[in-house]
Amino acid sequence: MVEDHEDTRFMLKLLLEHEGYVIVEVGDGLEAVDVAGRERPDLVLMDGSLPGLDGLSATRRIREKESLDRVPIIALSGHVGEDFRAEARAAGCDALLTKPIDLPQLMNTLNELLYSHSRAA
Repeated sequence: MVEDHEDTRFMLKLLLEHEGYVIVEVGDGLEAVDVAGRERPDLVLMDGSLPGLDGLSATRRIREKESLDRVPIIALSGHVGEDFRAEARAAGCDALLTKPIDLPQLMNTLNELLYSHSRAA
């Protein structure tokens, strides 16, 4: 999970761990690229606005790594316009959820992407 706001990171981590997910959390885009390369996550939750390297740029860099080119990435953003949605897709995001996060929608998206990713592997 890549999120620069500590409160949001804490809340999402608590909720997702309660659902049985193991969470690795980072607070900026550069760290996200580094940690994703080391940890090889099953899925990435990527905030759009991050210090150092924004979420879409971090997504592009993650996608450049052969070992991570198929890992599902969900963009989390307060930007809701069609332009941002198109940019997120072009960067390699598999889904975009707007903030504030709707927990049932997040869980459905996580489950769908993890299921389809495990079937493709």
